[in-house]
Amino acid sequence: MPGPMTVTEKILAAHAGLEEVQPGQLVNCRLDLVLANDVTAPIAIREFRRIGVEKVRDPDRIALVPDHYAPNKDIKSAEQTKMMREFAREQDISHYWEVGCMGIEHALLPEQGVVGPGDVVIGADSHTCTYGALGAFATGVGSTDAAAGMATGEAWFRVPASIKFAIAGKLQPWVSGKDLILHVIGMIGVDGALYQAMEFAGDTIAGLGMDDRFTICNMAIEAGAKSGIVAFDDVTKAYVEGRAERPYEAYASDPDASYARVVEIDASRIEPTVAFPHLPSNTRPAREARDVTVDQVVIGSCTNGRIEDLRIAAAVLKGRKVHPNVRLIVIPATQDVFRRAMDEGLFDVFLDANAAVSTPTCGPCLGGHMGILAAGERAVATTNRNFVGRMGDPTSEVYLASPAVAAATAVAGHIALPEDLE
Repeated sequence: MPGPMTVTEKILAAHAGLEEVQPGQLVNCRLDLVLANDVTAPIAIREFRRIGVEKVRDPDRIALVPDHYAPNKDIKSAEQTKMMREFAREQDISHYWEVGCMGIEHALLPEQGVVGPGDVVIGADSHTCTYGALGAFATGVGSTDAAAGMATGEAWFRVPASIKFAIAGKLQPWVSGKDLILHVIGMIGVDGALYQAMEFAGDTIAGLGMDDRFTICNMAIEAGAKSGIVAFDDVTKAYVEGRAERPYEAYASDPDASYARVVEIDASRIEPTVAFPHLPSNTRPAREARDVTVDQVVIGSCTNGRIEDLRIAAAVLKGRKVHPNVRLIVIPATQDVFRRAMDEGLFDVFLDANAAVSTPTCGPCLGGHMGILAAGERAVATTNRNFVGRMGDPTSEVYLASPAVAAATAVAGHIALPEDLE
């Protein structure tokens, strides 16, 4: 009879064909999905060729998404996506999305039902941990590991210990999943969960929709975590039913499971939060940052480019104009989000406010295109990283915030709360 396990341990045990696993144990797991993008796939493809394997293990369990520099910004990025495209055709890979169909990978794959509860997913992108919001074990790997995963359909893991974040309490107005995760990262630091699974639980998490849960798990890597996860519940079920492309199995932690530690958080005390340069852990309440003027605001990314994020931004922007000294760029995360935002009239709000609306792309988040910062410029972004030079020139600065704070900032010209505009 297996002993008590966390949700993460149960998923890894099942995929390793074992009754039980323990933190620190090395396990070889079958993979439900291997993911790569236009930055990492070309490296993985070259490594795949070097292995000498002619065919991928399972063309239905690989996803290739051109999202970082797509639509292509230059010749080099065009060559990168061309290599992906040709490999996808050669290998009959079913999950390849061309421009016009694609979206930002970590929003697109859950939306399309390609990842599901109980899955084990590796992706050659650090924010693969996003899928933990579905109750999956998902983690970022190097391109070489992705190549091996494509060839064998398996990967080795060291079972991570779990930290349980028990979050309870009613959220204050305008406080979202982004504020919760920034608060947590500010509390424990950028290596506070190093190679551990961050398990998010409690009444507050139970009351959040999927978009907020995706945001929270997306940034687990910013605390050094191997993964982030929210156990399957009715909210997850409502999201995946009619969407999941294959059967799934839901897991939950045993009541007496063992954790490296349990962190209790009173969510009612969390305020709208901003991460100052140059670390996601350099957080403080937004109300303490009103003296920070900005040149650009970006609302989008795999962290906050989903429909609920755009609705919140539009609610703040409605009937207002972007400050004349600010450039506001809004990037829906997928084509479906784009269409829904258009159909709901959100684009009218953005355009009336003098914002620019982009086709889905990672774009400025990684300093790619569609909003690069010049020397000394400052941006507020709903993205996930604010390292030195992340969005452009090494002397530029990025402040991380929620869609509500970002939208209010675009109007005010400085970091602001929505109530500051009234």
